[in-house]
Amino acid sequence: MHILLIEDDEDTARYLSDSLHSQGHSCEQCHDGRDGLAKARSNSYDVMIVDRMLPSMDGLTLVRQLRKDGTITPILFLTAMADVSDRVDGLTAGADDYLIKPFALTELLARLDAIARRHQREPDDACLTVADLQLNRLTRKVTRGGRAIDLRAREFELLEYLMQHAGQLVTRTMLLENVWNYHFDPQTNIVDVHISHLRAKLGGADQPALLHTVRGQGYSLHG
Repeated sequence: MHILLIEDDEDTARYLSDSLHSQGHSCEQCHDGRDGLAKARSNSYDVMIVDRMLPSMDGLTLVRQLRKDGTITPILFLTAMADVSDRVDGLTAGADDYLIKPFALTELLARLDAIARRHQREPDDACLTVADLQLNRLTRKVTRGGRAIDLRAREFELLEYLMQHAGQLVTRTMLLENVWNYHFDPQTNIVDVHISHLRAKLGGADQPALLHTVRGQGYSLHG
């Protein structure tokens, strides 16, 4: 994999870079948030590792800006900020995973492989359709009845998962684990908020609802 590492601690960056190279990966380093943003915008990477606390631009702002730009490269936050609220903030900003310092190199490598695999799509599996709703995984475009729908990165991933399981009951736990990569309950309404935003964007004045709440159980997407 070709990896961008944005880490201001030079000892940590050197250790990670050497370790990644020893595993057969290529790694470019940045030690500053703004420099990292510029490099991420101008080059193509398979995955990015981003520290939360960076000079000139913090990691949260950097990731939010990349997702606003439409960048879909998988991102792993690597940070000493270990509170649940910190993890929620990082994942809500658009990161795909969150690893706490100090960390085991084997876990870091496993997490990088996992988020990279989740973003790899085969061309014949690129398009999903439910009723008049269409989602293209390669172009990241979503339309309903020919109307383009602008989704944020996390909303796109949420809709993609729901469309993969169209007509099925999808529980809150399933969404937390597969869309947010949470294997714990963050005790927030993060799922409800994103479902509400997604439902509003999918709806139209003359269009029937597609996203349904199954009271006390979860959600179902169907025509």
